[in-house]
Amino acid sequence: MSAVAEEKGHVSLYRPEFERFVSERANEPDWLRGLRTDAMARFEELGFPAPGDEAWKYTNPAPIANTAWRLAPPVDDALSADQRQSSGAWKLPAGIQLVFINGHYRPDLSTVPPAAAKARVTGLAEALRGGHPGLDSQLGHHASWTTEPFVAWNTAFFEDGALIHLGDGSVESHPIHLVFLSEEAREPSVSHPRTLILAGKGAQGTIVETYIGSGRYLTNAVTEIVAGDGSVIEHYKVQLESGSGHHVHTLQVRQERASNFTSHNLALGGAIARTDLNVLLAAVGGDCTLNGLFVGNGSQHLDNHTLIDHASPHCSSRELYKGILDGKSRGVFHGKIIVRPDAQKTDAMQTNRNMLLSRDALVNSTPALEIRADDVKCRHGSTIGQIDQGALFYLRSRGISEEDARALLIYAFAADVAGRIRIPEIREGVEGFLGLRLPGAAGAGELS
Repeated sequence: MSAVAEEKGHVSLYRPEFERFVSERANEPDWLRGLRTDAMARFEELGFPAPGDEAWKYTNPAPIANTAWRLAPPVDDALSADQRQSSGAWKLPAGIQLVFINGHYRPDLSTVPPAAAKARVTGLAEALRGGHPGLDSQLGHHASWTTEPFVAWNTAFFEDGALIHLGDGSVESHPIHLVFLSEEAREPSVSHPRTLILAGKGAQGTIVETYIGSGRYLTNAVTEIVAGDGSVIEHYKVQLESGSGHHVHTLQVRQERASNFTSHNLALGGAIARTDLNVLLAAVGGDCTLNGLFVGNGSQHLDNHTLIDHASPHCSSRELYKGILDGKSRGVFHGKIIVRPDAQKTDAMQTNRNMLLSRDALVNSTPALEIRADDVKCRHGSTIGQIDQGALFYLRSRGISEEDARALLIYAFAADVAGRIRIPEIREGVEGFLGLRLPGAAGAGELS
């Protein structure tokens, strides 16, 4: 049997589970049942990625594809003190917080004030039961389940997630925090969180997605974001999965006229963790900023794929991703910028820089530009290096120990990205994480 056939063969394991899954949801609207059915059929056609697939060239999907995952069971009993503490990881300023355990919304652990006139934040399953207007025209219409197998899998099987609807002119002064906590079950378990963020004309908001867990599991998440005309959306992803947990996440963003979208992608946990962040600049005057930091140690494998699609004129994008890798960890950065023929006056810049702290650490960096317009400003760059020995020598000559000097240089390298984080609690969390996970990085000071 060929490698591709072998990988696709495992998809058939999920057909009986899908039939049971939809039979238990007889009250779902017809459009959602049809969406699930089509997505499942497409998942079977696509199969899991094979090791030779170009999009997975540097990441072996076999540990995920070759496991018979079962839907993660809900956790309805009282959570332990440790679990309750975990659900508040990197606790943010007072505001809205939705907590999900194994992909299921837990109102008892969440903080959701009464719905404002212009905004609604709720569990997705609840919104579907309540017939929230517009879901049928948005959910599943942005992230491509027709071409991406993990998106198709999620679309077929998602049980719950979050709906954030910021109406026209809505301004949320505090971050909206979504906490996805996974825990190991008796059988290998998978959850499929689904998040839909809709920002109306002139709306403003900050959303934080945190992924944490314990034991071995798979999180297969999809987030769809629509930034309406003139809206300003800041999105944080804090990936702190367990050391034996797997993580696959697709974020699809659509920007309308004169909208502003900023992403902070922090890939810190997980055994194998893959994020696909795709942004479509669909109308004139959009501005997009992607900031990313991935930090690996041990045998971690952290894969970041980004795509910025300039489909309209007079749009700008700025992208800065940095990787810090120690031990035998491996990092992947694949960043692509597409400039369509009609996207004149595009201004795009992409930078990826990586620091290897050990001889066994490895990173694969592939920046790419696809330019089909002539009146544009586009540039990109990529570097892979180690700690600057000259700078290290200089610091030691000033009486600083080698350990502290290394720490200062690591923090300085990370500060370009971490210093852009506008939520102090997250910035301090990154600082503490670096001190715990990277030898010699403790006590170096603040990231600013």
